[in-house]
Amino acid sequence: MGKVMPGPAEAVTGVGDGATVLIGGFGLAGMPVHLVDALIGLGVGDLTVVSNNAGNGDTGLAALLAAGRVRKVICSFPRQADSYVFDRLYRAGKIELEVVPQGNLAERMRAAGAGIGAFYCPTGVGTPLADGKETRTIDGREYVLEYPIHGDVALIGAHAGDPLGNLVYRKTARNFGPVMATAATVTVAQVTHLVAVGQLDPEAVVTPGIYVDRLVEVGR
Repeated sequence: MGKVMPGPAEAVTGVGDGATVLIGGFGLAGMPVHLVDALIGLGVGDLTVVSNNAGNGDTGLAALLAAGRVRKVICSFPRQADSYVFDRLYRAGKIELEVVPQGNLAERMRAAGAGIGAFYCPTGVGTPLADGKETRTIDGREYVLEYPIHGDVALIGAHAGDPLGNLVYRKTARNFGPVMATAATVTVAQVTHLVAVGQLDPEAVVTPGIYVDRLVEVGR
């Protein structure tokens, strides 16, 4: 017990400068905007952010980038029509970028949570994404060695949770939250609804409470 925080600010306490932060979301679907805003308010910087994309518009991750708090972004989709904050920073040489294919991004975090030291994957073979990486031919096909992505903290959004930290998601808002929860030293979840223990259908729980350290109810 004791996982429920009074507010987003208390939920992100302890995140330090230079941390690697895993931020859930597929665009704005599942983006833990309240937690990211609290992270901005915390004042930490020199962060490495791992997310599917590099922010949308002026909110959430884009706001964190605009505040100058991020040193490097690791993502699979850095450019889209409303990723102008990242685009401006990158063109100005003010932020680093590591592009990771979407499936590899998910698997590298899943590997971190599963305790897998590294894995071979065919995605990226023969492209600049494989430059400098170890390759191996297995059954006549070339593979690239990929390493896990561990986070100091994961910030994720869920539809509902209970005081034990059990989480359920709503549709596409599920995206990267489950794998990020397993890959971080500390996992913080914002939930739309906080319900009593026993009200969540155990068969519907996607992220068990053992992976969640703190959660906060933020409403819609």
